Amino acid sequence: MTPDYVTLLKNLISTPSFSREEDATADLWENWLIENKAGNVERLHNNIYVLSSKFDPSKPIMMLNSHHDTVRPSSSYTRDPFSPDIEGDRLYGLGSNDAGGAGVALASAFLALKDDPDLPVNLLLAITAAEEVMGEYGMRAFLPYLYEKNLYPDMALVGEPTGMQPAIAERGLLVLDCVAKGKAGHAARNEGINALYRAMEDIEAIRNFNPEKTSEVLGPIKVNVTMIQCGTQHNVVPDTCSYVADVRTTDAYSNEETVRLLREQVKWSEVTPRSTRVHASVIGSHHPLVEAAISLGKSPFVSPTTSDMALMHDIPSLKMGPGESARSHSADEYICISEIEDAIQTYINLIKSLKI
Repeated sequence: MTPDYVTLLKNLISTPSFSREEDATADLWENWLIENKAGNVERLHNNIYVLSSKFDPSKPIMMLNSHHDTVRPSSSYTRDPFSPDIEGDRLYGLGSNDAGGAGVALASAFLALKDDPDLPVNLLLAITAAEEVMGEYGMRAFLPYLYEKNLYPDMALVGEPTGMQPAIAERGLLVLDCVAKGKAGHAARNEGINALYRAMEDIEAIRNFNPEKTSEVLGPIKVNVTMIQCGTQHNVVPDTCSYVADVRTTDAYSNEETVRLLREQVKWSEVTPRSTRVHASVIGSHHPLVEAAISLGKSPFVSPTTSDMALMHDIPSLKMGPGESARSHSADEYICISEIEDAIQTYINLIKSLKI
């Protein structure tokens, strides 16, 4: 007989759930948790959550989190992305690896542990929306809501495809729109002030950006100028030069501090961040979550990808889940059923072994 979580995952795959369009999969999750007597299942927008039944105010709250939205399927798919086909151990379909497998594994672990009075933590299962775009109605709305209800997590286990190895850190992200101004003039008469030359001077300064502090885990901040736009025709000295900088931030400086330091670095350019909300995330090596993962023979690593951990920068968070990151956002995405089975037991063992 097919395990119930496999049936759920197949239903999730066959139901389109692009970011900001997850109503139907939110319904699936809500109904499945109710049918499986998870507890008092509640919903905020398309975020579904439930608390363990043996809630003890003296214990910390541990959030088990994964997301149910997906990106749009790659044009290079060779199979129907919404057809949950099983071939051997593989379950194919959009969202199977990122992050349906992790979601059903965390939910299964929650169901196995929710009535255990001896757990060292209170469990809060949260299957959230809009992770792929960090949208306003996903984690950005859910965390303030939990804070208002006095349910703010003390720690989080984030389900994403990591091969069930614990990611202890992620870099943050800033995208900076930069504009250098000059004065237009005729190129033949060498008139005006060339905005391109001013931008080149500032780009070199950005390239040499080397702030005093470096993250012990993430290393230095990484800055790359990735786009540039300038000029209207060959004989006109440009009066404006626009360029974009991609900045991968660390826990050594906040995103806001990083923007300030880069503004101080340049001479001619206006620097405007598109957003400062994608923060670096680092959990201490001696945090109970990390120590529990290591006790299970797991090897901590720094993740090259971002997740909703970026919005949990004040919550110690560990990212760990079944599947492989390389399968995410790729054609013919799949998860192995054996990976999910292993993840369920690993999650259970990790939570039970926490030393709070």
